[in-house]
Amino acid sequence: MSNSPILKVAVNVPLSRDFDYLAPARGTAPAVGCRVLVPFGRRQQVGLVTAQADKSHIPSSKIKHAGEVLDESPLLDASDLWLIRFTSDYYHHPIGEVVSAALPGLLRQGKPLHPSIERVSITDAGVHSDIEGLGRRAPKQAELLAILNDAGGDGLETDLLTEMLPAWRRAARGLFDKGLIARFSARAEDYDEQLVAEKVAGPTLNADQRRALAELRGSDAYAAYLLDGVTGSGKTEVYLQRIQDMLDRGKQTLLLVPEIGLTPQLVSRLGGRLGLQPALLHSALSDTARLAAWRAARSGAARLIVGTRSAIFTPMKNPGLIIVDEEHDHSFKQQEGLRYSARDLAIARARNLDIPVILGSATPTLEMLQHCRTGAYRQILLPSRAGNAKPPAMRLVDTMRAGTSDGISEPLAESIASHLDSDGQVLLFLNRRGFAPTLICSQCGHIAGCERCDSRLTVHARSRELRCHHCGHVRALRDNCDECGETVRPLGEGTERLEDALLRRFPNAVISRIDSDSTRLKGAMHEALEGATLGTANILVGTQMLSKGHHFPKLTMVGVINADQGLFGTDFRSAERMAQSIIQVAGRAGREARRGEVLIQTAFPDNVFWKTLLEGGYRKLSDEAIRERELTRWPPFTWLALLRSAAHKKADAHRFLDVARRQIGDTGGEMLRILGPVAAPMARKAGRYRAQLLLQSSDRATLHRVLRDLRPALEGDATARKVRWSIDVDPIELF
Repeated sequence: MSNSPILKVAVNVPLSRDFDYLAPARGTAPAVGCRVLVPFGRRQQVGLVTAQADKSHIPSSKIKHAGEVLDESPLLDASDLWLIRFTSDYYHHPIGEVVSAALPGLLRQGKPLHPSIERVSITDAGVHSDIEGLGRRAPKQAELLAILNDAGGDGLETDLLTEMLPAWRRAARGLFDKGLIARFSARAEDYDEQLVAEKVAGPTLNADQRRALAELRGSDAYAAYLLDGVTGSGKTEVYLQRIQDMLDRGKQTLLLVPEIGLTPQLVSRLGGRLGLQPALLHSALSDTARLAAWRAARSGAARLIVGTRSAIFTPMKNPGLIIVDEEHDHSFKQQEGLRYSARDLAIARARNLDIPVILGSATPTLEMLQHCRTGAYRQILLPSRAGNAKPPAMRLVDTMRAGTSDGISEPLAESIASHLDSDGQVLLFLNRRGFAPTLICSQCGHIAGCERCDSRLTVHARSRELRCHHCGHVRALRDNCDECGETVRPLGEGTERLEDALLRRFPNAVISRIDSDSTRLKGAMHEALEGATLGTANILVGTQMLSKGHHFPKLTMVGVINADQGLFGTDFRSAERMAQSIIQVAGRAGREARRGEVLIQTAFPDNVFWKTLLEGGYRKLSDEAIRERELTRWPPFTWLALLRSAAHKKADAHRFLDVARRQIGDTGGEMLRILGPVAAPMARKAGRYRAQLLLQSSDRATLHRVLRDLRPALEGDATARKVRWSIDVDPIELF
């Protein structure tokens, strides 16, 4: 054993440790960062070598040999492995599952970094054939032959051919038989950076943007910058200039965005301005395309990488800059499995790489603002809109006095008509999809509920369905009550109902509803946003999707339909989130020459929240919220971890958390406060009963010390086998 190192291997199982293996019986020992096949239980698992050691605490007779080495050289370098280890340690999550989250799907399955791909090309006989004559006899064969002829001798990948010509395989049979085309295998090539034919010059930066850029250019070493700019202030222009700096120096930039499907404008703008198309990494890609982009970032071939939260783990050969756009967005926090924050990992990764990180937002989180107050991060302000655009005028509509019909008050309807008459575009924001959130019996008051969750079923009138938006349960919509047989009616408004009401009120308007129901089909989101951008849609109706970074040139008016949803929330972040949501969606209005108008419908116009927001904006509201958090000792002045459990039996879920509480005991001393166990606000979801235990500490180190001891103890406890459980460090959802 002295000549054979012990391999520390991370395996994708829910246990918080590496596993010891001997090097393969034949060949050389794999380097740290390589994948290996290892025997685990009754099957072979793909694992990653995270370290090598001289000895093991396991008797040598019980240590198995690793099997096949899957990589000739390390997939991940020391900085990539550092990020994986840091993520595992900070979020107290099994390292094998962190590795799994960090690697593309094909690599997790043991596929090679450069897989063999199938290509089809035209032969010499095909080049000299009569394609035009073939078209009269077999048009599909001629179309395929013409495509391959245009592609040249290297041919095309079969996946790409399928996208271009879905039924190509049927047409290809005859062409193969005639020897006009040929099939062959080839090694997947490294990323070929797509250059844009002509770069588009950007606008001249204003004084605020120039000052911001000068500060960002002060150093290429680590610093965390909060680019705090009002909506429309030109944050993206500042990003572009800084990305160009990195391109000029041969450095790579990683740009994280909340949802790649919602930002086609950004991707197009990046390509046009920088002269290259960014490599994209997001969940909508095929496994092959995702691996190709990942491989390109790793090799340095892709100089700009744009992705959603999981892209934070993407290796880069020449890292120079990380940007987190819309840092406040909750999409950066993973809510299942490995519950990491991509924004926070971006900061940690930048510090480890000694490169700058830019966090951009018009509504920064209180945590980021507090870091700036303490001097840990640098705040850069962009207080005014770029160009001649003015901030939108905001006013409240008292729905208790004005009343509403299908969610629309008369003042709002009049304003919509006025803007449409003057060739403006209108956006109505309601963060609730479906026709109505509730189906109620007009006689006995029975409310249609989900059989598997403690939640109401949402009415979807177009499809005649009742759907649970928590577990996905669907049943037919009936006109009569399940309890008494009397007539039922939908109560409340969703985007579908709002769309129907607008069609009746404004029959000549083109109305586009943009939510997760209306944009399910491939390409639907792009088509809807293109119509909104070009102004072919007069009225936009949508959920949170429409508030995220879009630029609609003709949009002059925003209406917030139900602004009271978060006004009395039980979560300590409710007011912060509500302000962020309203400011973000309001910021879509009046971004060009014409000043925008924002109408906010509320039943509580005298609430102090509205006075603060309308008179002082987000800055005043966040200042007051930070003072309140300090007094009440909530983050960012304390640190939290939430232990969750779910089981088919209510007692099992609570019993597990009782074990956790006893395990913690008084190990945290006065620095640690334990709240619970209690039932989760939605006590039953998808057929499982849920409970939670909240840990709160004024000392971050104490909290992590407690969690570091707690996790392995719970993994070995018998009660854990009856529940699904998780540890959520820095949770953003408590209730």
